[in-house]
Amino acid sequence: MAQFIAYKNPNNRTKKIYPLLLDIQSNLLEELRTTIVIPLSPSSISSSSAITKLCPLIDIEGKSYVAMTQQIAGVDRSALGKEAYDLSAYRSEIIAALDFVISGI
Repeated sequence: MAQFIAYKNPNNRTKKIYPLLLDIQSNLLEELRTTIVIPLSPSSISSSSAITKLCPLIDIEGKSYVAMTQQIAGVDRSALGKEAYDLSAYRSEIIAALDFVISGI
């Protein structure tokens, strides 16, 4: 598992609202059983209420998703679905959103 890889959400209860889970945990911690993820929501559902600095927009194959940074969660790695997308191109925006959650700037 690598940092900034999005996985398909296998949870039938939540995958309509959050079809992808973005792994943000450092690769240095890959031996841990858990990892930290940011749920990604289609912008058609979430964009009107999203704060851009907190919830960056991510384009995946022509579809827009909102990174719901305020809903960051720890999950068991075995609960993640299939690896879907490498989103490392959005590293700066994701790190800025995490900084905003932690420090407010």
